[in-house]
Amino acid sequence: MRQDGRVADSLLALLSRDWLGVPVAVLVVAAGGGLVGTGTAWAVALGGPVMAVGVLLAAGAARHLVLVAREARGHPPPGRLVDVGGHRMHLLAEGEAGGGPTVVWVPGGHTPGEELGELHTMLSARARSVLVDRLGTGRSDVGPFPRTTAVEAQELPAALEEAGERAPFVFVGHSFGGLLVANVARRRPDLVAGLVLLDPTPLEVIAFAPPNRRLAAMRRGLLLTAVRQLFGGRRGPGCRTGPGCAAASVFAELTPSGLAKVGWETVVYDGDLGDLPLVLVIPRDLIGGEAVLAGARDAAEAERISRFYLRSRTRYLAASTSSRLVYTPEGTGHDFPHEAPEFVVGVVEDLVRELGPVSP
Repeated sequence: MRQDGRVADSLLALLSRDWLGVPVAVLVVAAGGGLVGTGTAWAVALGGPVMAVGVLLAAGAARHLVLVAREARGHPPPGRLVDVGGHRMHLLAEGEAGGGPTVVWVPGGHTPGEELGELHTMLSARARSVLVDRLGTGRSDVGPFPRTTAVEAQELPAALEEAGERAPFVFVGHSFGGLLVANVARRRPDLVAGLVLLDPTPLEVIAFAPPNRRLAAMRRGLLLTAVRQLFGGRRGPGCRTGPGCAAASVFAELTPSGLAKVGWETVVYDGDLGDLPLVLVIPRDLIGGEAVLAGARDAAEAERISRFYLRSRTRYLAASTSSRLVYTPEGTGHDFPHEAPEFVVGVVEDLVRELGPVSP
């Protein structure tokens, strides 16, 4: 199994290289030419189309490289690129701390920092605020494979320290980003003044929830998109193949079997965060998440599934003895950071005020 994992990681690392399409196309053209060169009728009949496919792939690969270069020129990094283990990570830091902690935003999934850009902009007018493109997202390098929560929990504080941002920090994480920042707090409590977890992903929903094919389908979609991009199948912002490969790598651990391998390194368990101030922000119901009930066999199972998800949402409260629960506005669901940005910024500001002046 480990060997299979290493092979998969190597393939993902290779697919994340935007230049890969060129040698692949050359090999296809060469294979077609080799068939034609044999002179046999069947080989010549097959070799011609193979060469034609290779030429089309080469044209697509060249187009892809042009699009990547054009995107890099047209969208220069607005922040700083700092070195993390030989890879460049992009951070956008704005605003003045004013003696209080610096706020660091980490969006859900494996998405770039700009997913929470509106919240960052609102808060940076009154506090020091940092958006981070994790390796494999946004304007950051792809980074090493495999991409895992445990690895990213080491990279994030390393990037902040390399950028000269002064601890302690208030980390704000949404969904999978909440799982990540809770891991940062467990590993580096010396850097953390408080946590705001925005409907963070509890590992129970990966390990014990009813079978969920959406994550597997999402991972397949990311890989297919990366292949299409490699041969010019997508244009405009986000045309690089690396982000899709990095996300596919991270999502590999978010399965029951994947979690069994990394659970001890990834879980944040009862009491792990001591008395760290922790604000858990969750919706009251499953608005926006009705799809999890679609596979229920009957009303009784639907009720059990609903209860499981609603109860698991409160799981992180037990991680700290200084935690509290805040419900999102009525009618909002898991995507509430986009549905109610003023509310989220207000919750973060409240915690920053409560913490008051901090010593670096």
